[in-house]
Amino acid sequence: MDIYRRVISPLLFALPPETAHRAAVFALAHLPFLLPRADVPELPVTLWGRRFANPVGLAAGFDKDAEAWRGLSRLGFGFLELGTVTPQPQPGNPKPRIFRDAATESIINRMGFPGKGAAHFKKALHGRDICPLPLGINIGKNKATEDFDAIVEDYKSCLQLLDGLADYFVVNVSSPNTPGLRALQSREALTGLLSELMQVKNAQIPLLVKIAPDLPERELEEIAAVVTETGCEGIVISNTTLARPDALQQGFAAEQGGLSGSLLRDRSTQMIAGFYTLTDGKVPIIGAGGVSSGADAYQKIRAGASLVQIYTAMIFKGPYVAAHIVRELAQMIAAEGISDWTQIIGIDSARYMR
Repeated sequence: MDIYRRVISPLLFALPPETAHRAAVFALAHLPFLLPRADVPELPVTLWGRRFANPVGLAAGFDKDAEAWRGLSRLGFGFLELGTVTPQPQPGNPKPRIFRDAATESIINRMGFPGKGAAHFKKALHGRDICPLPLGINIGKNKATEDFDAIVEDYKSCLQLLDGLADYFVVNVSSPNTPGLRALQSREALTGLLSELMQVKNAQIPLLVKIAPDLPERELEEIAAVVTETGCEGIVISNTTLARPDALQQGFAAEQGGLSGSLLRDRSTQMIAGFYTLTDGKVPIIGAGGVSSGADAYQKIRAGASLVQIYTAMIFKGPYVAAHIVRELAQMIAAEGISDWTQIIGIDSARYMR
């Protein structure tokens, strides 16, 4: 991490954000053998019949076209989530569409699901069986798809074409950068969508849904009810936020799109605790938003997350930040003096409800 900050980070930050991202993905995709494999302690957890060597994963959005998973698998992650992938290729929103704020270690993006489509994504996962990590695939609808029945077919298409390649799927209904997408979080729409997808998906592959951090408490309660009623097997909390905290510089805050980074941490953690309480801890939660240290991960786990994810932290702290977080997390768990760290999942959830 020190080398990254002193040498590599200044070079990447001299480039436009999306150019820097493409350079990182290219290196991870084509030069994975140059990356030493991170040595991290094991913090195993079993979910959905799958073993995760540690609970720190990569969030969707970094590797949209499943190009870099070979390199990413060497960095200390316990699992990777790839995508968001859409059925058909699409360019996404006009550039520039990624913005950085080093002062608060925040990112605003308005990417709009750019990608090469599900058929290319499938080809890119050739050899996936050699990946030592569980892989999640995050799926979305194409921007041009507006009719509800057609939207359902978009998600079905991804599930069916990519069947056999994922350890879990995530239904993305929460990006703020695709018009109309967040409307799918309403009780009626989400019930219809998840009910349809649960009927067609591979019974052996869990289906999760990813929600926004900007939902009021009433809507979170409705989503908890929908997840329980439809049998959806998990939830990712949360996507990026439309909120603009006062700590942000004015020019940066004026950019449209979803905000990620440390300023999202507390809101996402509170939502994790709320959902954990609403479902009595029976629905596994992947916690995302503002995780950049072992303490952040520890907080989300104690609030109710069985797994956590990072993305923005990689941009500001370097490719091996996951390994650093795992080591810190292991030290904090060891201080608890328990043999099974999963016993701490959700033990602080009630504190957030006061």
